Amino acid sequence: MKDIRIALLDMNNNHVNQGFRNIKEISEAFQQNSEENVIIKTFDVRFKDEMPEIGDFDIFISSGGPGTPHREGFEWEERFANFLDTVFEHNKYNEDKKYLFLICHSFQLASIHWKLGNICKRKSYSFGVMPVHKTREGRDEFLFKNLPDPFYAVDSRAYQFIEPDHKRFEELGMTVMAIEKFRPHINLERAVMAVRFSDEIFGTQFHPEASPEGLIENLKDDKNREAMIENFGMEKYLETMDRIDDEDKIILTRNQILPRFLQFAKKNILKEVESLA
Repeated sequence: MKDIRIALLDMNNNHVNQGFRNIKEISEAFQQNSEENVIIKTFDVRFKDEMPEIGDFDIFISSGGPGTPHREGFEWEERFANFLDTVFEHNKYNEDKKYLFLICHSFQLASIHWKLGNICKRKSYSFGVMPVHKTREGRDEFLFKNLPDPFYAVDSRAYQFIEPDHKRFEELGMTVMAIEKFRPHINLERAVMAVRFSDEIFGTQFHPEASPEGLIENLKDDKNREAMIENFGMEKYLETMDRIDDEDKIILTRNQILPRFLQFAKKNILKEVESLA
């Protein structure tokens, strides 16, 4: 029986982070519920300059993280760019596919790397539970299958992806799957919230791994709490706190997107093994 090998890429640059803990929890739950032997290894990409070898793993999940997604001249940046290209190219020419999920900071890095649009600083830091709207293509996205439209997700970002270059998307065979809430009274471009980069590579601007406990922990940080109150007002902040553990909001998103991605990857990896046997 084939081992399923998962590499978790920690992009937090030595900052304490709830998101990465949540990614590990979801991966470990998948490990415990699998009949196959699932191996999970963590790589500290930015702080320790660690990077997985593509050939050693089947599935990669790359986390969010602090700071600018634009190049600053660190060694890891080039290595991460090469990693993205290697996975993308590997899948074009090989039967044994590699599966990659990119979250928040990683999603921004990939969008910049593949020149998909304008990734720029927001007017103010965004933090909170946001409605995310599916695009027409996103309504058929199997990762979103059991989610309403809009669905709710945790948003935590100083940067945004706006003005997608549709010609470039078409050229690379990539598709915008979700966008942020439409606000007719605010004259701002709606940000891209999810992209299907290929059959095997998916990315979200929001945090599909977020849990109510993690969000409450994050709101102990003054910056996050103030950003949420500034963005939504005190009434909305209190309403969010009240709804934080509603089964149809972030709990549903957490229970659907990453677990479905892992199951999909596993199913296809095992199918590939069978076809080669």
